[in-house]
Amino acid sequence: MLLKYILLYLLMSMALFSSTLLNNVYYVDTKEIYLKTILPTTKNNIELFKINSTKHSKKVRAKDLLALLKYHGYNEFSSKHSYIKFIQKSPVNTTKIEDRLRQYYEENYLDINIISLHVEPRSYIDFLPKSYSIKIKKNSFLKKDGVLSIKTQNNKKIFFNYTIKATLKVFISRMKIRKDTELSVVNLKQKVILLDKFRAKPYQSIDAGTYQAKHHISENKILTSRDVSSLSLVKRKSSVSITMNRDNIDISFSAKALQNGKLNDIIKVQKSNGKVLQVIVTGRNTAEIR
Repeated sequence: MLLKYILLYLLMSMALFSSTLLNNVYYVDTKEIYLKTILPTTKNNIELFKINSTKHSKKVRAKDLLALLKYHGYNEFSSKHSYIKFIQKSPVNTTKIEDRLRQYYEENYLDINIISLHVEPRSYIDFLPKSYSIKIKKNSFLKKDGVLSIKTQNNKKIFFNYTIKATLKVFISRMKIRKDTELSVVNLKQKVILLDKFRAKPYQSIDAGTYQAKHHISENKILTSRDVSSLSLVKRKSSVSITMNRDNIDISFSAKALQNGKLNDIIKVQKSNGKVLQVIVTGRNTAEIR
């Protein structure tokens, strides 16, 4: 039995080491490409490659780099890319772009803590134009990294890679939530997570009595705009208190809802005599005839 657990541990360890993936792109400070570029914690900082003196980048086959790493005793790396590119860092000040990117993320999240932010030209440039506009792709805030561009006065585009490390508060389901169930602290909890990648914008604020599940939601799921809809204040077949004003006289009566209804929805209700009316939902199980 002990041998079984030892073998299992070894297999898990091997799987862990083999999962260290090479990046597609690395940025370097000099023409020399050292092992620390790939493995910052290493003490054995050997030179792997050198960028040609007339160029500012070097593209190598991933299998050649893996073979070189293995030769030096580093077997834990793998790659999902055919080629790895090393780009010499450009001597440009990207503060203006970083500030705009920071503002963009803060505009799209109610509660975000930006720990670090890095912007780098996709190819080597010696200087930035004096005047330019910054273009950020739609929904870029859903990811921790991406590509943006600047547009010069003569309509030339320059592209930049960026990465952002940040934490934000999100809502996570405490349990399985059925479709149309009201969302509240009973079935949700807040959690601080690292920004990674979302399929849709996460909810950061949910007031009581305002939202419901758009579909069945599994346990421990981050709530996004795809999962939430406005709360139905009136349920089909429920009793609704109807008010109307005629000649400055308020008249109230009850009727049966024939449809679900959210705030300000126009729905059909049926009076006790069978007459069907259209009303506007004004609150929980209340409506008006206008």
